[in-house]
Amino acid sequence: MTMDNKRVFDTKVQYLKYKVLREVARSAWNGTLLEDLLDIPMRIVPGKTPTMRCCVYKERAILAERVKIAMGGSRDSQNVIEVIDIACDECPAAGYEVTDSCRGCLAHRCEDVCPRGAISFDHDHTAHIDKSKCVECGRCSKVCPYSAITNRVRPCQNACKIKAISINEEGAAAIDKDKCISCGACVYQCPFGAITDKSYILDVIDLIRKSRSGKDYKLYAAVAPSISSQFTYAGLGQVVKGLKVLGFHTVVEAALGADLVACTESRELVEKGFLTSSCCPAFVAYIKSAFPELEEHISHDLSPMAAIAKYIKDSEPNAKVVFIGPCTAKKTEVMKKEVRPYVDAALTFEELQALFDSRDIDLTGLEDDVLDNASYFGRIFARSGGLSDAVSEALKEQGIDDFELSACACSGIEECRTALMKKKRGVLSENFIEGMACTGGCIGGAGCLTHGEKNKAQVDAYGRQALEKTISDAVSVLKLL
Repeated sequence: MTMDNKRVFDTKVQYLKYKVLREVARSAWNGTLLEDLLDIPMRIVPGKTPTMRCCVYKERAILAERVKIAMGGSRDSQNVIEVIDIACDECPAAGYEVTDSCRGCLAHRCEDVCPRGAISFDHDHTAHIDKSKCVECGRCSKVCPYSAITNRVRPCQNACKIKAISINEEGAAAIDKDKCISCGACVYQCPFGAITDKSYILDVIDLIRKSRSGKDYKLYAAVAPSISSQFTYAGLGQVVKGLKVLGFHTVVEAALGADLVACTESRELVEKGFLTSSCCPAFVAYIKSAFPELEEHISHDLSPMAAIAKYIKDSEPNAKVVFIGPCTAKKTEVMKKEVRPYVDAALTFEELQALFDSRDIDLTGLEDDVLDNASYFGRIFARSGGLSDAVSEALKEQGIDDFELSACACSGIEECRTALMKKKRGVLSENFIEGMACTGGCIGGAGCLTHGEKNKAQVDAYGRQALEKTISDAVSVLKLL
């Protein structure tokens, strides 16, 4: 039985994206991808099936663009997040607008406060805004006694808290690649799926096929601890077994890399006195682009993903490692020169679901396998505050009792900005900033199948199931492997 149930996903947009990935992967397995390029949109929207677009032909044209991105998109650009221009045409124009609540009052405070003379009145005294003059300062909205002037913000712009998205002359979203941190917030929030992340699912299929055909390497899957809150229709042990059925030789926890990072990052913090975390690639990218003067404080540690991959390749140089998690920014991190030698590809949970179904793997029918490498503290890295708890524990386990940790755990990029701004101004009292670009931490990543508060409880429960109860236990066992 193929798991083709849209209820696995939060939104119909995710489901549509999944279907494209699944069909691209299916054709790749069959060796017919190039022949099937024109056929894949027809498979997804057959006949005269009604769509969310004006007609089935436009939907198929958009699907053709989705297929290109599912195949890796433009290799000329390293930016992981892309806009499908043809799909980005349904949102109303953004900016300040006068609503029907305007009472045509005599005060005209909105007119008086406008610095550009952009507000005029018709014969009914109703206000109108001249968009060619408006500079979006918002003063008119603030002084209107009826709250009749509102700021209409597109979902993608509202989702992007670092203001990397603007609207171009054609009315489509445009991404500032110098500002974008690849967090994927816009991807998840776009109601039409017009913004999406490139997929490297074909690279993973190629790695699997070569490993199966006798290439001299073992293929490892390093799974993020947030996997415990995903694939809820099956057991985690069945997901692990499914990965091996797909063709992975071994499945390891990226949380074990988190245990390693907790040890080294705690020592680095003591040495330097102040530190910002390096686990979230989107947070690191944000510091480098928006707060370059604080870059020196970024931990020199690799992320848990890269740390466990490095350990694997140090132990077995011919190994190949694929990271599987909730994060679109990990796809960018894999391209970094300091990470590229260790991680060969990164997949999201959305893409893993598509891979399972492209091979007709029914997880619910599989026996349980085991995934038990990391400690409780390594596993809770998946949610906001988990890294800070792990660093505190690592300090205690290493007998460092003359240093007091004062952590600022930031859930979402807005909280990160506040903490970094305080540090820039010299008013931050804490000595450690744990930065997570996604609200809630990794459990809120754009590549998750599901999002929500319940994910935190599931990650904590998964942590409590850890066989290795301390960070030291997990790291010592690792050294014996």
